[in-house]
Amino acid sequence: MTSVPLSRQTSPLPAIGLMLLAVALFALMDAGLKLLSAHYPPLQVATLRGLSSLPFVLVWALLTVPPRSLLRVHWSLHLLRGALGIAMMVGFVYGLRQMPMSTAYAIAFVAPLLVTAMAGPVLKEKVGAQRWVAIAIGMLGVLVILRPNGEGFPIRAGLAVLVSAACYAGNSLTVRVLAQRDSTQAMVVWMLTLLSLGAGMLALPQWQPLRWDDAAIIAGVGVVGGLGQVALTEAFRRGEASLIAPLEYTALIWVVGLDLAVWGVLPDMVTWLGAGIIIASGFYLLRREQVHAEAEHP
Repeated sequence: MTSVPLSRQTSPLPAIGLMLLAVALFALMDAGLKLLSAHYPPLQVATLRGLSSLPFVLVWALLTVPPRSLLRVHWSLHLLRGALGIAMMVGFVYGLRQMPMSTAYAIAFVAPLLVTAMAGPVLKEKVGAQRWVAIAIGMLGVLVILRPNGEGFPIRAGLAVLVSAACYAGNSLTVRVLAQRDSTQAMVVWMLTLLSLGAGMLALPQWQPLRWDDAAIIAGVGVVGGLGQVALTEAFRRGEASLIAPLEYTALIWVVGLDLAVWGVLPDMVTWLGAGIIIASGFYLLRREQVHAEAEHP
């Protein structure tokens, strides 16, 4: 995504507000996915997530860019991104099904660290010793959440969320490459389209009939997911990534509140400790990225 330098803005507040809104909307969407995961297999939930948001995103895309631009894309990278997106959604939904949202989010917060770790071998970016230390400390936080002996914790679900975070990181790297030639609208539309088609075909053997009771949840997932994507895109377009990216960690506030309000659970102290380690590492890494960018472009 391309961000607009703050010097061109009268205020960073619109970008901050849009990012906070996007985080809240995505938290609500994930709460809907967790509710659906109790009745449908993860692949089917991933399909419903894609299909329910696609109409809203498609309307937004057609209103903001020429339709022809949605077809002139780097197809091989979009197919790779679609495959990673399917694995990401299935792993995350599988984890949500068996653990509180706050625990799943705490593990998923390692994704920015994995982006930096993978950027070295994949994009040939230089990753210094200090960044590697931050990445290692963040992974230590994941181990704290998973617990060394696994007692009282669904290890398989935790590992599924960790794999989901790795797929998210890989997805982010493809975005860095695609953003040089394809529009944001094309990336979002084809991501949801490939997610819907790919996960849908894989889900067919175990497809469960949809319940009328879940119609409102499915529609809600589509609406908040679509609005969240638009808000996220606008946030990165209006503001510096180094300013608004850390706001993603405010999601923990939302998911803790949703866990308490909907499911009546709260994270235990071990989860809080692990989340704190991961978030602190993430903030340090973001700060290092900002310093590195300022050194390259004084």
